[in-house]
Amino acid sequence: MKTTPKSAKLSTKVLRERAEAKLKKQTSDTQSPSSDYEAKKMLHELQVHQIELEMQNEELKQARITERLYYRYTELFEFAPIAYFVFDLNGMISQVNLRGASLLGIDRDHLVGKPFSHYVTAQYREIFKRCLGKAFSGSGIQSCEVLGQVSNNTLWLDIEANLGITGTDCLAAMIDISDRKQAEDSQNRANIELAFQNQEKDKRADELVLANADKEQRANELALANIELAFQNQEKDKRADELVLANSDKEQRANELALANIELAFQNQEKDKRADELVLANADKEQRANELALANIELAFQNQEKDKRADELVLANAEKEQRVKQLALAAKVFTHARESIMITDAEGLIIEVNKTFSDITGYSREEAIGKTPRILKSERQSPEFYVDMWQAIVNEGYWYGEIWNHRKNNEVYAVMQTISAVRDVNGITTHYVSLASDITPMKQHQEQLERIAHYDVLTNLPNRVLLADRLSQAMLQCSRHGQSLAVVFLDLDGFKTVNDAYGHDIGDELLIALSIRMKEALREGDSLSRIGGDEFVAVLADLAKVEDCEPVLERLLLAASEPVTVSGVVLNISASIGVTLYPRDNVDADLLMRHADQAMYMAKESGKNRYHLFDTAQDDAVKVQRESLEAIRYALDHHQFVLYYQPKVNMKIGTVVGVEALIRWQHPERGLLSPIEFLPVIENHTMMIEIGEWVIDTALTQIGQWQAMALDLPVSTSVNIAAVQLMQPGFIQTLTDLLAAHPNVEPRYLELEMLETSALEDVNHVSIIMNDCMSLGVHFALDDFGTGYSSLTYLRRLPASLIKIDQSFVKDMLSNIDDFAIVEGVIALAKSFKRDVIAEGVETVEHGSALLQLGCELAQGYGIARPMPACDIPAWMKNWKPDASWQ
Repeated sequence: MKTTPKSAKLSTKVLRERAEAKLKKQTSDTQSPSSDYEAKKMLHELQVHQIELEMQNEELKQARITERLYYRYTELFEFAPIAYFVFDLNGMISQVNLRGASLLGIDRDHLVGKPFSHYVTAQYREIFKRCLGKAFSGSGIQSCEVLGQVSNNTLWLDIEANLGITGTDCLAAMIDISDRKQAEDSQNRANIELAFQNQEKDKRADELVLANADKEQRANELALANIELAFQNQEKDKRADELVLANSDKEQRANELALANIELAFQNQEKDKRADELVLANADKEQRANELALANIELAFQNQEKDKRADELVLANAEKEQRVKQLALAAKVFTHARESIMITDAEGLIIEVNKTFSDITGYSREEAIGKTPRILKSERQSPEFYVDMWQAIVNEGYWYGEIWNHRKNNEVYAVMQTISAVRDVNGITTHYVSLASDITPMKQHQEQLERIAHYDVLTNLPNRVLLADRLSQAMLQCSRHGQSLAVVFLDLDGFKTVNDAYGHDIGDELLIALSIRMKEALREGDSLSRIGGDEFVAVLADLAKVEDCEPVLERLLLAASEPVTVSGVVLNISASIGVTLYPRDNVDADLLMRHADQAMYMAKESGKNRYHLFDTAQDDAVKVQRESLEAIRYALDHHQFVLYYQPKVNMKIGTVVGVEALIRWQHPERGLLSPIEFLPVIENHTMMIEIGEWVIDTALTQIGQWQAMALDLPVSTSVNIAAVQLMQPGFIQTLTDLLAAHPNVEPRYLELEMLETSALEDVNHVSIIMNDCMSLGVHFALDDFGTGYSSLTYLRRLPASLIKIDQSFVKDMLSNIDDFAIVEGVIALAKSFKRDVIAEGVETVEHGSALLQLGCELAQGYGIARPMPACDIPAWMKNWKPDASWQ
């Protein structure tokens, strides 16, 4: 491609004519009469020849200067660190530098003469052509972002094109922005997860209110039961007294009957002696006999009454014994309850506590009785807190909530406490009962998780997740108060050189020192975050005018450029800063970050160690979205989607436990596309529901085909299901119809994996739907578990039998202690809740060994098998064997 420039040399005839003309002008004023024609002619020839030589020397000098300039331009073009392409009017590549060929991974000989659009995906070719057309039309520098494709690899390119000097070619600079695109996608997912975590906090508060009402009802029922027991004891004592009186009366009547019998015997002995008195005696005897009969009848009646009262006494004794047992059981519950129980009188003096109270507070029963609950007061809560608490107890009869107390040794601890008022039949408060659970370990664990999730481990600065929350809050404040804010994207210049030259330890110390400096350079109320290796983002809030941010930006540049001494090494770097201002740049938080990032690249290209303000210019996003939806609709209607299956195995015993069905797009031009290429486009769109139903139906069909082949898949084939599909009305009926369409497939072989749980708005409703699905025989799994503390609520309330550890934690668990701790914690939680757990993203044998040591036996990932067509599953299952180190 290199050619030596040639000077446009004058012909000999023209050169001689110009030399003669110049000589004539020089000698016109000094011409003398001819004296010797030959001498004059020779002199003339010599003079003309001398002038020719001078002109040729000047021409040669200019040619050498031109040649040196050309070679300098060629060297700059060839070895530039940025990819450069030269296009003709038809978009054909006429020149390309070394960096350009390296970017595409193709030799320059194979690039020159080819249309560049051949290396742009079909979706972005029109965008590239429009950009090139505007550059050729003389509209100045034109920029665009396109998705390039070389062989089966894709990369994002940022292109800036400008018309060449000749007007017949166009020079374009290209930068690989694939990493930035991936970072933007990660930020979007983090924002969605954070929004859902806030929703979960509100739902958990509602659950606590309901639990409080239930505990109040149980306390009232216990008070009523105690009153009823006292009344029954009084009745029992009364009946016992009546039985004693009846027994005494019965004994008296029996004595009277014995005396009557003795009298009758005496009368019979006197019968013969008193014959003369026989008539009178017989009459008297008959009277006595009648009296004896009446006495016997009375005695029999009294015996019946005695037996009846004896039976009542037996029943009363049995009831009393049952009450005694109930009281004994209540006493055991009081003594051995895991909750701290404290009972006070109406004046608030403690009259009884259980053992758990002493274990938690450190106060013995003897030390606590007679005191007030103020001995536990920690001063963590304001006086207004206690006023509101007692107002709720007086008005509602109870209070429930979280409170910080201090133990006897002055150690502060947190409890979840219920305080209930016990009232008599007249509604007068006689006692107060407090039940409290020590939640200090849970609070500490929650703080650790939140710290890991929201702060950078190295610099202790907020990370990307917390930055998103703070930026959103700052944007709301700006809208309310009519002020502006600045998003400052800072990238360190030369940091990679320091890392390569002195090692990562020195680099880490440098980052720590610079983060402290830059934080001190900010104003009070501003926020600084670390979002990547040498990338920082600052949010400057409460700006009355744009100029207010300039002093802060200058201080940031100074803080980054001043020398830093680490371990005796003096390090000098600088920073490139990109800035965008809201609401002048009236977009969402994600786009603000992206625009600030773009401005930072402009600062780097302008020479580094400076800042650059973003100039708002947006692409036609609506059109791109519409074109993407139309392409996906066409693919669904023309059967371009296929399912690949990734095996799930038990690493310890070496068995295949199931497969996961993963959707792919067999694109006619771009080849096989992964879900990340098209599913985000239809998120929350009705097409997501259609595709979800197609996935379930296709998976059921495949299960039936495998069963017909006698392929042993004893557990399940799992499919991912989006929240928009799960929450749609009639989902249960749709699932029922799909199962009915495949009568040869048992529902237990189908497992639904819940995706995008951050989009769920009503956990209670989702729980009902899941239970209805499980009644059909379908199983559930929680996917991407561990990406937020709200997952604990899901684990407790959603009836899923399997949880999947998110692959982002598993992937780096061997090199990142925080990811390892999260994986270990998730496995422990799963065991505590008696759930099965499976790890995604197992890429190496070492990953599997580490998971087995932590107690996780189920796994899937590239280290086991990549997703494959259904036809490849039988052969893979037949030949797969676990690694020997796993056994």
